[in-house]
Amino acid sequence: MIQALRNAMALPDLRRKLVYTLLILIIYRLAAHVPVPGVDQAALEQLLAGTGGASQLFNLLDLLSGGAVANFSVMANGVYPYITASIIFQLLIPIFPSLERLQEEGEAGRRKLNQWQYYVTIPLAMLQAFGQARVFSAGVGSVPVLPRFGFSPPENILPTISVLVAMTAGTMFAIWLGDLITEQGIGNGLSLIIFSGIVARVPENIVRIWTQAQGEGGGVGMSVLMLGIFLVIMAVMMFVIVVVQEGERRVPVQYGKRMRGIKMYAGGSTYIPLRVNTAGMIPLIFAQSILTFPAVIGQFFVGSENARVSDLAQGLMSFFSGQSPWYGLLYFVAVVGFTYFYTDVMVQQQDLPRVLQRQGGFIPGIRPGKRTADYINSVYRRITLVGALFLGGVAVLPFMVDLFLQTQVLLITSSGLLIVVGTVLDTMRQLEAQLLMRHYEGFIG
Repeated sequence: MIQALRNAMALPDLRRKLVYTLLILIIYRLAAHVPVPGVDQAALEQLLAGTGGASQLFNLLDLLSGGAVANFSVMANGVYPYITASIIFQLLIPIFPSLERLQEEGEAGRRKLNQWQYYVTIPLAMLQAFGQARVFSAGVGSVPVLPRFGFSPPENILPTISVLVAMTAGTMFAIWLGDLITEQGIGNGLSLIIFSGIVARVPENIVRIWTQAQGEGGGVGMSVLMLGIFLVIMAVMMFVIVVVQEGERRVPVQYGKRMRGIKMYAGGSTYIPLRVNTAGMIPLIFAQSILTFPAVIGQFFVGSENARVSDLAQGLMSFFSGQSPWYGLLYFVAVVGFTYFYTDVMVQQQDLPRVLQRQGGFIPGIRPGKRTADYINSVYRRITLVGALFLGGVAVLPFMVDLFLQTQVLLITSSGLLIVVGTVLDTMRQLEAQLLMRHYEGFIG
């Protein structure tokens, strides 16, 4: 691997791509420290350090924004609105035939769909910016994070508009930086932007673990032991993630002889790689967003004049902020359910039976058409069980660590490590492909 990196740096074009990618990531990290106007940093730190529903949601958004929410910067939305727009279109494509036809038109159709996703991203970014700022303006106790946010009194209108415009522009700027990496750098740009924010938080987590261990009276020896334990946990997690992410079921496919013009092409055999974890990170995002939503809503009704409403809101916040022992189980079940749901949507979009039939291929022993579709769906449902249980375990790992070590602080969160490992593997594959094109041995060779 080290020799492959040396070979990559020795080639001028690959060296340019690597330096270009690094430069874009540095620009993003610098922009992530530019706060929106009127932020009270002390109140912001107090909010993010809490354990309420709002704190849970903003820590998730901080992960997706690459650490920008911790500063409530112009990049606080991150690329999450674009991810949401992409998910919306993936769910709508099987419903609307016009979108399905557009997807089948090749590169031109994909560019058109991508353009529509950009258009949908703008109102989603405005809506997310308003929601974040609205909750931030409520603050912690009597200290608002954004004291001048809101459309009343009238003198707050201009600061409110400036916050919304700045955060929406920051989202589009982050997406543009990600596209630049994808087109002219190495790796998937949006994934690398999220990756950079996750890795940037590792030193802070190390300090928190070290300080917490010393605060319990263990001294330096206990701090070293705790760091060693978390390093072992992270290593085991990385091994399991790589095994599951790379796991696939290979379904054999046979192609018959075909006539093209006056030429006869002999048939051949290959396979369809059905991945164990087709859904990726999406089920975790779905489940976390939905389960934290009741807590965010409930905080607006805490302290209501109606005692029953106030108690109900307090109970919702207590349960959906992770303070109930049943929350972990509910989170696990939600992730497993969303994994099956999203995988089924992805399988329907791929429409492998029709693709095989159009290309003259078939699965040995299975009739083309409906029988092939039923067979592929049954295989997917069996292997998705492993992927769903894996994602559910990733989701509840912090709760399991807290049960034994009395802390949910990890060097890298389990969901964050899933992003890190996936991004590193994808980037290595792209770099390896570039090296193999130039007759060098890659990472695996």
